[in-house]
Amino acid sequence: MNKYPVFLIVFILVTSCLKNSDYIFPEKKNLTESIYASATIQPDSLYQVYAAVGGILDANLLEEGSLISKNQPLIQIINNTPKLNTQNAKLALDLAEENYNGNAAILSSITDEINAAELKFINDSINYFRQKNLWDQNIGSKVIFDTKKLNYQLAFNNLQTLKSKYSRTKNELETTLKQATNNYQSSLINTKDFTVKSKIDGKVYALYKNPGEIISTLEPLAAIGSAKTFIIKLLVDEVDIVKISKNQEVLLSLDAYKNTVFTGKISKILPKKDERNQTFTVEAYFDNPPNVLYPGLSGEANIVISNKKDVLTIPKVYVIEGDKIKTDEGIITIHTGLQNMEIVEVISGVSESTRIYKPE
Repeated sequence: MNKYPVFLIVFILVTSCLKNSDYIFPEKKNLTESIYASATIQPDSLYQVYAAVGGILDANLLEEGSLISKNQPLIQIINNTPKLNTQNAKLALDLAEENYNGNAAILSSITDEINAAELKFINDSINYFRQKNLWDQNIGSKVIFDTKKLNYQLAFNNLQTLKSKYSRTKNELETTLKQATNNYQSSLINTKDFTVKSKIDGKVYALYKNPGEIISTLEPLAAIGSAKTFIIKLLVDEVDIVKISKNQEVLLSLDAYKNTVFTGKISKILPKKDERNQTFTVEAYFDNPPNVLYPGLSGEANIVISNKKDVLTIPKVYVIEGDKIKTDEGIITIHTGLQNMEIVEVISGVSESTRIYKPE
């Protein structure tokens, strides 16, 4: 008759002991505080390639994955009209140069006229002053004197007119030559616009258009980036961004490299927030990158904010409402410090001998 009450008492005592045994003591550990961020791998200096003109894509001069040098042609756009314009501009330039400097230069013929006019002016000048000396001595006739004087004046005026003509024609030819040169250079630039070139030494990561397709200046044609240097793009929540600074350590795990942790350093913090997901973009470089990387590889990262050695810690699951714990004395308030996903630093409120119970 007494076995049931005895069994009940034993059960209650065992249960009570099990509940009372669910406690821990604070421990001293090395604590690292870090911030979680999603990570994506991108080539350094990655940019979208656009054309300066619209038209029809004639040829992709390289394939995806090809290495490319700075200023190397990548894409050719059909450009028959610019070529014709360039040829016409070159013809106009050649004609302008011939007129200004060539054997059939217009200036040379005017120079010949000036030389002849100078000889005539000298001759008429001699005749005029000779006849003037005679006329001053009352020798000769008035008609002859007036004729010599008129010839002298006409020769002088003709010489001045030719010199003005030479100066004016020279200025006009210089202007025409400069205009033809500018038109030719402009047409060359327009022709170059139809050949899309790389701005950097790197690799062709994507080609978005095929030969024969219509292209516009608003659509990217390719993606080019560094062939050797890759950056880690991290998305950091806005509540954590103020804790991030350059050169902080990054611990990175990539989905493509299981069970491997890579390290890096923060290199850039982009100040604009993405309103869609309320995050900031932070960039980091690898300390020692893996041998093979591709754009778009994803993973997870922890940005190390601070490290402390030999600090008093308790598991996070034992903390109530962020700053309270359950002890033999009941619920008490503690002062916390660094924390990570698992443990939290206790600055004051408990000691290593304090029993802490897990909240129910």
